[in-house]
Amino acid sequence: MTIRLGDSAPDFEQESSSGRIRFHEWLGNSWGILFSHPADFTPVCTTELGSTAKLKDEFIKRNVKVIALSVDSLKSHLGWINDIEETQDVQVDFPILADEDRKVSDLYGLIHPNASDTLTVRALFIIDPEKKVRLIITYPASTGRNFAEILRVIDSLQLTDHYKVATPANWQEGDDVVIVPSLQDPAELDRRFPKGFRLIKPYLRLTPQPDH
Repeated sequence: MTIRLGDSAPDFEQESSSGRIRFHEWLGNSWGILFSHPADFTPVCTTELGSTAKLKDEFIKRNVKVIALSVDSLKSHLGWINDIEETQDVQVDFPILADEDRKVSDLYGLIHPNASDTLTVRALFIIDPEKKVRLIITYPASTGRNFAEILRVIDSLQLTDHYKVATPANWQEGDDVVIVPSLQDPAELDRRFPKGFRLIKPYLRLTPQPDH
């Protein structure tokens, strides 16, 4: 199955390290991150799950729930969690799906035969409260994820959902943002952006981040 931006995130029911998960019900009104790992007891994934656990407060602040997946067993996951907590000095308190039957992996297209016929690729999906897929990133097995970038994208998505702006290259929280080109009415511009804006080109207008 191929999932594209704007698609509804497939619902599923699967066992996890936190009990049986009904995905849409578990997400509720939160944003969600679903990310997959090739296998338990692998070095890069161990650091990734440790990094995720350390960002617990950042995810809570953004109303984001996190859930991981690999095709290994629940017993394997529980043993791996012990290793993650020991080596990364953190408590893993988010679920890891035990997708032994590859049900979720097939729903989300996580098996890439040219990479492996059995192991999932290192994919990540950001899902909004309407259960729509808003971001898809797929990493090679040799490269760990950049969680600062994932938080940055969530900040951008949540900001641009509420204001008629987009975020430019390398944007960080608090930087200037771009006014969307479709907004041209001067009265509406004044109302929406009381701090004004800088006109660089008719299609490129920068304004201070509206919620700051």
